[in-house]
Amino acid sequence: PAFRRFQRGYLFGYLPALAADWLQGPYLYKLYQHYRFLEGQIAILYVCGLASSVVFGLVSSSLVDRLGRKKSCVLFSLTYSICCLAKLSRDYLVLAVGRVLGGLSTALLFSAFEAWYIHEHVERYDFPTEWIAVTFSQTAFWNNVIAVGAGGAADFFAEWLGLGPVAPFMVSIPLLVLSGVFAVKNWDENYGKKRAFSKTCGDGLKCLLSDRRVLLLGTIQALFESVIYIFIFLWTPVLDPHGAPLGIVFSSFMAASMLGSSLYRLAISKRYHLQPV
Repeated sequence: PAFRRFQRGYLFGYLPALAADWLQGPYLYKLYQHYRFLEGQIAILYVCGLASSVVFGLVSSSLVDRLGRKKSCVLFSLTYSICCLAKLSRDYLVLAVGRVLGGLSTALLFSAFEAWYIHEHVERYDFPTEWIAVTFSQTAFWNNVIAVGAGGAADFFAEWLGLGPVAPFMVSIPLLVLSGVFAVKNWDENYGKKRAFSKTCGDGLKCLLSDRRVLLLGTIQALFESVIYIFIFLWTPVLDPHGAPLGIVFSSFMAASMLGSSLYRLAISKRYHLQPV
């Protein structure tokens, strides 16, 4: 029972943050198009966000460990809320700054929350480490469900209510505030080991160059991610001229992704033994 209470406390803080992130997926390109920016200008805005995510991704773990995991989760709520508010502006520079903040927020989203949970699970509560996988499995399941629902919700606010492509970004803000306030009121602070950033990067580079398998795996992952990002950029301008409901299409993508994860888990189960080689 104590573990279940702790688990619920984590999910109540983390899931609204994930929902806010997914809500922004279907109408980002459409919003910039609505502001009458050219495709090349939109591409630069996308690059600003991705480059920011890369840069802040390198330092996010050190930043989170030094600042404190709880503070970092609250910082995520603040920076992502500002990122959403920036979408109200038609000024190109403001939108670019918003994308940079979005990159920082994404780096925090996928580092601070899990780091906070693992420390609390192991250090403060001393629960069995095998139970960490139980929580992350539940998180993955609800993340998929939320992603599917977010597409429908974005379509509802943008199209059905006629509020336009900026609406999903405004709806995200209360969810971000909810996540931040919940963390402030219910979570304890914890910190990681303070290591020199140069040493962390050096160790990572040494690992990358000393083991050929790590280098190959990283290369494959980078190529895969590049294809995904090209797809993310292109699907809206390809489908939108045909009058496709972008939110529903996004939900379909997420449902297909969820199905793929389920098929993978089934394939590697004891019943089929299709283990990766």
